[in-house]
Amino acid sequence: MSKQIKVTLKKSGIGRNEYFTKVLSGMGLTKLHKTVVLLDTPEIRGMINKVGHMVAVEECE
Repeated sequence: MSKQIKVTLKKSGIGRNEYFTKVLSGMGLTKLHKTVVLLDTPEIRGMINKVGHMVAVEECE
């Protein structure tokens, strides 16, 4: 079974570059304080690194 991570949107994408809002919507984060569980893959980690200042990340078991 592959690892999973919880990603929570902490800061809004309003007023930021369109690139950031597209990355957030690509991860399924559409509303403030929404939490999604994603697979821990290099692609997802790269997306998290781009918007790391806007999200909180937790490891799932």
